[in-house]
Parts: sequence; structure tokens; C-alpha cells
Amino acid sequence: MSLFSEGASWRALRLMGLAFALLTTACAAPSWSAKLTRYQQWPTTTSGDTYYIKSSPDKSGSLQYQSFADSVRASIGVTGLVQAPDLKSARFVVQMDYGNPQEQSWVPQFADSFYGPSAWGIGRGYYAPNDGWGGGFFYSPNVVNVPVTMYKNYLNVIITDNQNSGAEVYRATAVSYSYSDNLDQQMPFLSQAIFDGFPGNNGQVIDIRYPLPRD
Repeated sequence: MSLFSEGASWRALRLMGLAFALLTTACAAPSWSAKLTRYQQWPTTTSGDTYYIKSSPDKSGSLQYQSFADSVRASIGVTGLVQAPDLKSARFVVQMDYGNPQEQSWVPQFADSFYGPSAWGIGRGYYAPNDGWGGGFFYSPNVVNVPVTMYKNYLNVIITDNQNSGAEVYRATAVSYSYSDNLDQQMPFLSQAIFDGFPGNNGQVIDIRYPLPRD
């Protein structure tokens, strides 16, 4: 076999591999994923009891905080708790903290200019930025790691019990990653993840994944 024919065969194999990778990615259902860490000493009888979301002084007038608190209210129903009209009348006090600091990471990308700069090799999920796409890692013979900026989206929720001297009874943190600054879009999913399988096991760390509608 000539060098030309060997090169052509090798290129054909690479094209077939790329086509398979694209087909697999296209067929994969889009999803959102996060890592959930929680601790709990949840009381045995709480159905019908009340809760109140207490804001910190620096966020009491924040419209963003109020919107995120609504996301938590929409997800807290699985606990069986009912919202109290004020803090004084509530058995449980809910406090929340959130953010999306930037982080630097590395992702695989094709180095061969024949394929262009597109990073076909990126995998989505908690361990790689998640902008609502499913998929996995796909490799070409020429792959290099390139630096990217991503956002660590997180929501912390702490619940304390006024009938037990304000003892902490639930603490959970949900973390997802995205390439874009889209905490507003992430928050409904983060809130849902916080109460997924509530109250769960003490010291539990689990992966959360929710399917997303196709465009």
C-alpha cells in the first residue's frame, strides 16, 4: 500500500469516527446535572408544620433573591411543610445562599485544523460545564487540552427547627457547572435538586440528572 493510500485510509477512519461521535451526541437526550451533598436530622412528625424563608439583611430587598426564594418555595412542597405568614409563627426557618463564581478548567479539543476549532470532545455534566446538553467524551487522534472559563453555580439551603432550640435539621448544597453566566436559568433546577428524595440520608453525596426538552 502506498503512503498516499495509507493516508487516505487513515483519514477515512478519522472521518468515520467523527461522524459516529456526532451521531451519538445528536441522539443523546439533553439533560441537566449537578452534585448534591446533604446532611439531615429531620424530625419524624412534621407534616403540616410551617416554614419561613429568612433572608440575610444584605439581600432582603434584592429582587433576584426574591425570585430565587420563589424557586425554593416551588420545590419545598415535597417536605410537607406549609409557608407561614411571618417568621415568628414558623416552626422551621429556611435560609439560602447562592452564587456562580468563575473557575478555570481544561477541556479536550481537536488540534487538527482540518476539523476546525470546534471542541467536539467536550463531555457534559457535573464534572464538565453543563449548558443543558447531554453527551460524553469523544476523542480524535489529535486532541489537546485547552483552558476555558466556566461558572460554578451553587445553592445552599439550611433549615433549622424552632421547636428544638433552633437546631439545624437539614443542610444541602447543589452544584452545577455552565460555560455561561446563567444562574437565573440554573436556579429552578438547583432548587429542585436540593429537595430531591428529601430528606435522604445523612452525609449523602449523589449525582442529580434531569432530562430537558429538545429544541
